[in-house]
Amino acid sequence: MSKVETDVKSEHDDPVMVSVCVVTYNHGKYIGTCLDHILGQNRDFRIEVLIHDDASTDNAQEVIRSYQERYPDIIKPILRTENQYSKGITNISGAFNFPRAVGKYVALTDGDDYWCDPDKLKKQVGYMEAHPECGFTFHSARVVTEDGSLVNGELMRPYKQSRVVKPEELVDKAVGSPFASFLLRREIVEKLPDYYVDCPVGDRPLELMAAAAGDSYYFDEPMSVYRFSIGGSWTQSQMTGDYVKKQKKFAEDLFRMYRSFDEETGGRFHDAAMRAARRNEFLTNVNVRDFKEIYKAENKEFYSELNFRDRFFIGFEYRMPRLYNWLRNRKNGRK
Repeated sequence: MSKVETDVKSEHDDPVMVSVCVVTYNHGKYIGTCLDHILGQNRDFRIEVLIHDDASTDNAQEVIRSYQERYPDIIKPILRTENQYSKGITNISGAFNFPRAVGKYVALTDGDDYWCDPDKLKKQVGYMEAHPECGFTFHSARVVTEDGSLVNGELMRPYKQSRVVKPEELVDKAVGSPFASFLLRREIVEKLPDYYVDCPVGDRPLELMAAAAGDSYYFDEPMSVYRFSIGGSWTQSQMTGDYVKKQKKFAEDLFRMYRSFDEETGGRFHDAAMRAARRNEFLTNVNVRDFKEIYKAENKEFYSELNFRDRFFIGFEYRMPRLYNWLRNRKNGRK
């Protein structure tokens, strides 16, 4: 009998401590790894795994069914035959997973990412049980490409040490946090504000909701792995078609989100929210290489937040565009 099966029998009548919400689309290559690492967590409490597959066209649903058959008390999937994202439901977790969560806490991950620390949940739950004033914990992540190669190690490391994060800091945060690091008290996601529902991504508004609820805690430990820009991911979808148009629209959507959050919270975090909105506009200009905006005096502070490598290549491209493009094409095998 496996460890997981033994745990299920011994804890069957206990209340669920953590509802793990998983969203997946065409993650057939990865969803098994994701579920194995969830099921392999060292824990003395009960979990449920709420999976929403958005009508995958690969073998993802077949893989999910096989796990459901083995762990019917834990794995609870919704397997769509019609894609919901294409209907305009951008935050799948809020629409389909949060409403059926019964755990005291809600954890999140995309189906192509995974938890690499077997004590991740134990650490986060342990902290929040000991600190009832804390509504949200998160951590850093390793970032890898589709073939497993490591990317910039600072990409998903918002702070340089483990510590309490005050609400204003969480609102006005310079570096992103991995979705797979999130653990929230369930009451935070029981009533979803418009700025969550209308946002094209789910991680940033969840952080804002957590900030509105009070203090958070950050573990400066890479307890999950984020796969960067793989096939079918939101990041990759932004790279196709009219990239500049998509980036500009995303910046506009995020600005509306921050403004709506500001209104929803009665202006309690106005300065932090507006600064975060301006930073997002700056980063959009970095992505589309709008050098006039990048080098504006009013953006100097945001520019200084970029790491040395990014500043170097931005400056290189700005000052020597022909050489930069020649080297980039050569690296990519183009003449």
